[in-house]
Amino acid sequence: MAAAGAPDGMEEPGMDTEAETVVTEGPARPLSCLEAEAAAGAAAEDSCAARGTLQPAPAQPPGDLAAQASVSNGEDAGGGAGRELVDLKIIWNKTKHDVKFPLDSTGSELKQKIHSITGLPPAMQKVMYKGLVPEDKTLREIKVTSGAKIMVVGSTINDVLAVNTPKDAAQQDAKAEENKKEPLCRQKQHRKVLDKGKPEDVMPSVKGAQERLPAVPLSGMYNKSGGKVRLTFKLEQDQLWIGTKERTEKLPMGSIKNVVSEPIEGHEDYHMMAFQLGPTEASYYWVYWVPTQYVDAIKDTVLGKWQYF
Repeated sequence: MAAAGAPDGMEEPGMDTEAETVVTEGPARPLSCLEAEAAAGAAAEDSCAARGTLQPAPAQPPGDLAAQASVSNGEDAGGGAGRELVDLKIIWNKTKHDVKFPLDSTGSELKQKIHSITGLPPAMQKVMYKGLVPEDKTLREIKVTSGAKIMVVGSTINDVLAVNTPKDAAQQDAKAEENKKEPLCRQKQHRKVLDKGKPEDVMPSVKGAQERLPAVPLSGMYNKSGGKVRLTFKLEQDQLWIGTKERTEKLPMGSIKNVVSEPIEGHEDYHMMAFQLGPTEASYYWVYWVPTQYVDAIKDTVLGKWQYF
């Protein structure tokens, strides 16, 4: 009947939806050969692009892992492997450096290590542990123990270049002038002490030899007043202790301006020695009957670096 149907030219509601549903749910149209090839090519490109963004990390050679572990542990590559190490405190220019070093390495090798730490050339180093450290002996041979303090004195190349040459020449001229003077041991102020003779407890001397400072204080000597005096070298504190019966003077090594010495006439295996404590010779502290084998070690220990006299 016309009244029950929709007007002519008009579609009933839901007809489009049903038609679309039919189209969607219907079987897919088979692809032509050209369409299939195009679809396959697009899929292949997507796969390649995905692989390009997920590149695996390059494999590291086995040796690299060991090298990285060595660096992370703070170890010196190639140093001390399989060798007994000792902990050392190397002190230079008031700075302490804690290092581990092979006990069977020589003093010369220790200087190379100090050079790598401080930049101080080995030829300009004075390395001390209970006296000067011999270059040809191992730390084990000189009985270095773990925790030992190694004192280093010396100048860098820049310090040497900064030295005032005219001043050096003046000092050399002064030395030459002193050489023309009467020997110190003949001067009246010294004769009154030397005429007392050799102290009974004077330490033995070795003429023509050079030795490191002993582990015990140097004793059995006289001072200018004729009293007994002993010298103690406190390397860990960088001090010289001058002890008498009355008191002990504790002097920083850096405060001593100069050290002079001269063989005692008739007893050339002993020296008279002076420590300059102030700006002039009036400040000399004289010590008599110093065994000759320790003279150079005393000067090196107190003055440390460059000597122009």
